[in-house]
Amino acid sequence: MNVTVNGAGGGSTAIQLLLLGTVVAILPGILFAVTGFTRILIVLGFVRNALGTQQLPPNQVLVGIALFVSMFVMAPTLHKVDKIAIEPYRAHKIDGKQAIVRGMEPMRTFMFKQTRDSDLALFIKLSHGKRPRTRADVPTHVLVPAFVVSELTTAFKIGFLIYLPFLIIDMIISATLMSMGMMMLPPVLISLPFKILLFVLVDGWHLVIQSLVTSFH
Repeated sequence: MNVTVNGAGGGSTAIQLLLLGTVVAILPGILFAVTGFTRILIVLGFVRNALGTQQLPPNQVLVGIALFVSMFVMAPTLHKVDKIAIEPYRAHKIDGKQAIVRGMEPMRTFMFKQTRDSDLALFIKLSHGKRPRTRADVPTHVLVPAFVVSELTTAFKIGFLIYLPFLIIDMIISATLMSMGMMMLPPVLISLPFKILLFVLVDGWHLVIQSLVTSFH
């Protein structure tokens, strides 16, 4: 097989196409890492596990819910990105590099609001860089992992609070079955209908989504 490149321009174009393909491939992961998608999906997973409903709702449903709730949460930030970066770029007022720099500012503002100071300090220390004086001095490659760790921490805190009432139901059912001498009967078979009933009566999905959205403000 012979590979030939006609002129320097052809090689440059091929490299640009390769880089573009790489960016498109990893773009979903990047967007999920810098938005509220991680927190929302993990909390929804905690809800399913706390209910003990196995694979209901299915993973595809949880991912779909997390995606659209993330779009709702990120709507104000994305609107700012579109206004200060995408629209000027389409109007040929700025180039691609300037559009990226401008577009990152609203995203950085969102991430700073959701990132704990302790996590940010940890990654600044691990980066062995100079101590930033202002938020503008914090590199994006330091901010993103700190944001992700903070999102994981927040999601697990919310998940713990979700687990508590269902854990109490499991304990009550287990104690009741033991007092009745029905130790051979799995407590899950009895507690599952009660947990679903409790979740429906308190309008659980409404409370979970409301808590998730308000947790970003």
